Amino acid sequence: MKRPAAPDPTHQRTIAGLDLHSAWLILIACAAVSMVVAAMAALNTALPDIAIDTGADSNQMTWIVDGYTLALAALLLPAGAIGDRFGRREVLIVGLAVFAVASLLPVWTDSPTQLIATRIVAGAGAALIMPTTLSLITAGVPESKRPIGVSIWAAVAGAGAIAGFLVTGILLEFFSWQSIFITFAASAVLTGSLCLTIGTSKDHDPGRFDIGGSVTSILAVTGIVLGLLEAPHRGWVDPVVLVCLVGGVALVAAFCVLELRRTSPLLDVRLFTNRAFGSGSLSVMMQFFATFGVFFLILQQFQLVFGFTPLQSAFAMMPLVVGVGIFALFGNWVAVRFHSLRFVLAGGLLVAGLGIVLLGAIHFDTYLSLTWTLVLCAIGIGLATAPSTTAIMANTPLGNQGVGSAVNDTAREIGAAIGIAIAGSIMAAGYSSRIGPVADSAQAQLIAMGQQQVGAGDTLGGELLISQADVAAEHISRSLAEATAVADRLPEQAASLATQILHGAQEAFLEPMRQAYVILGAILMASSLVLIWLAPRRVIPESFDESD
Repeated sequence: MKRPAAPDPTHQRTIAGLDLHSAWLILIACAAVSMVVAAMAALNTALPDIAIDTGADSNQMTWIVDGYTLALAALLLPAGAIGDRFGRREVLIVGLAVFAVASLLPVWTDSPTQLIATRIVAGAGAALIMPTTLSLITAGVPESKRPIGVSIWAAVAGAGAIAGFLVTGILLEFFSWQSIFITFAASAVLTGSLCLTIGTSKDHDPGRFDIGGSVTSILAVTGIVLGLLEAPHRGWVDPVVLVCLVGGVALVAAFCVLELRRTSPLLDVRLFTNRAFGSGSLSVMMQFFATFGVFFLILQQFQLVFGFTPLQSAFAMMPLVVGVGIFALFGNWVAVRFHSLRFVLAGGLLVAGLGIVLLGAIHFDTYLSLTWTLVLCAIGIGLATAPSTTAIMANTPLGNQGVGSAVNDTAREIGAAIGIAIAGSIMAAGYSSRIGPVADSAQAQLIAMGQQQVGAGDTLGGELLISQADVAAEHISRSLAEATAVADRLPEQAASLATQILHGAQEAFLEPMRQAYVILGAILMASSLVLIWLAPRRVIPESFDESD
């Protein structure tokens, strides 16, 4: 009697359909990319403590966060090409080492300028990390399992910012702000050590390195992102903002002309004529345009309107994490299995856009009442996120996976910058136009209270209150956060004034917040119509299928 064949042990050692080698590679890559994304958001909740210890002003506080983002975005394309040329694992390890050192240095800094410098260096390290993580997956995971790997990576990268809020909130509950940097440094060292256990990949015939294209791309992205970061503070018609944006766009055009003439370009811009590659890039940019615009608004809503702590706000974002994680896997499977890239991308953005519009159209008084709109946003972003990245990477030559990943990541960064710039500008303009009467009334009442104290014999206390009236009005006029701080610092006898300030500032905040939600959601829904026309059905369009 013939014995049945013994089962192949390599087929039994699997996790969710992935062999152990692929699963381990994906785990390491996702651990690295989660740090990069988390570091973009983590410091926002620690800024008040950092400002007190370092003496940072409001502009310096902004650049403690934005310096990292700017360096990351500007260096992504050259960093991706370096990974393709010298080995993706090796460049990932170097990036993690730079990130670890730059994350540890703030523990000993005593000025905001030094802290900003360390964040810029950390952003440079992050630029070496981010594209290599995805390109290692697409080059190292078997083709049949690649969509799973990309789905997991996209879900982790999408939820990384919320993880940053969560980790920061927990650390700040028990430790000082320096603990955030120590945690990032330790995590980078551990991940770098684990990278020694995975294989590497690279382009075996990379050609001459495109120095001119690298410099042009760095300057172009720097101009665009810098202009977008400064627009909410300076205004869109400020000369610095206009020079950055117009100059950045002109340099993008120059970059395209330059790359078309190169025999070994940094980025073959003809890839954007591939409809799957182009639509995937547009979809990624629009997803992060909406996501980070919503983050900017909703975290303020949670903390300043609902009264949540930073940690509570991070937990309140968990429906987004869960929804994106689940539907990223489902969306990629549907897009690849049923050749429905067009409908998954467009449908996902349409659903997410609808959820964001509803955040602004409906007046929510409690967190629980708005949870279902967060779930709607998560479903839409989750459906579109992984297929977008798959469309980019599947249509990038295998030897240029690092550059393809950098395109994906650059689209994310530019989209996030645009979303924050538009949301921030709407909020700044709307709040400023409404808060004037509240600030003027507070100033007048503080002066009157001070005069009453002087008349009652408390000359020192009354004069102090009068001298603080102008400063208080200025702070109230700037933002809801500063207005809240003014109300909290008022003495007990001014409790009714504190209530007036809080109520008036929240009213001045809520209406432009709702308008910003509606505008962000409407733009996202409009982009879904563009994708219906632009995107092909197949992730890798077949040349003989003319309908694609």
